[in-house]
Amino acid sequence: MSVAVLAPNLLLVRFPPRQPLPRISVPWPIGVAERAGQALCLVVPAVTEPGAMRWGWGAAVAASVVAYWMLWGRYLVTGRRAHALYAPVWHVPVPMALLPVAAFLATGLWLDDLWVVVAAMVLAAGHIPVAVLTARTWDRA
Repeated sequence: MSVAVLAPNLLLVRFPPRQPLPRISVPWPIGVAERAGQALCLVVPAVTEPGAMRWGWGAAVAASVVAYWMLWGRYLVTGRRAHALYAPVWHVPVPMALLPVAAFLATGLWLDDLWVVVAAMVLAAGHIPVAVLTARTWDRA
């Protein structure tokens, strides 16, 4: 799961945005939560043992990951516009921040793994506010 969600970010290395990403000021607790959540979501699923699988959550995991990949496709197809990384879809703000959180949260519920759920919540506490702050820079422009 960690690779499925985090690997598409490597596209930014090979296919960086054509415009620079805006520089924003992030309060340090939010910045720490974002980085800690990213690290936890990379490591925790690999080192914890799942409980009894709750198969109904598997569909939520798959839907979240596929939708996230589709948004990466949108980024590439629209000419690598930096704004595409933060633009809403169907009135859902910052879907590229919400979907990874949803994928990890659903994974924790699917695997009955409280630690993955906690990692997803830490990610949510940092990643979503940072994305909202970044998205707002385009709203003001």
